[in-house]
Amino acid sequence: MSYVDGFVIALPKANIDAYKKMAELGREVWMSHGALAYAECLGDDVPYGEVTSFPRAVQAKEDETVVFSWIVYRDRAHRDEVNRKVMNDPRMAGAMESAPFDGKRMIYGGFQPFIEVGGH
Repeated sequence: MSYVDGFVIALPKANIDAYKKMAELGREVWMSHGALAYAECLGDDVPYGEVTSFPRAVQAKEDETVVFSWIVYRDRAHRDEVNRKVMNDPRMAGAMESAPFDGKRMIYGGFQPFIEVGGH
């Protein structure tokens, strides 16, 4: 089974183009270091729930949208190896400092799939 890093952020709608540029760099860097798959998705049908929801989780404001992203690896050890290389890649220097979103509201974590269907 593979291993997945998942991310959810609140992105100001005015920063979508800047985020897409940052995401393209992320895709290039992660894939060049061995990630199996990389996805960045803009919210399309993410209602604000009464108790919980993607927008609530990241405290999305009226002028923000939700971004849901994931990266797939062979396993946890492969993820740790790829991420170590990514963090040392000069192309990533200053990436989070100049990110077009509030990193304090980012939710992220590593996940071990227990059901997988299809390829990457």
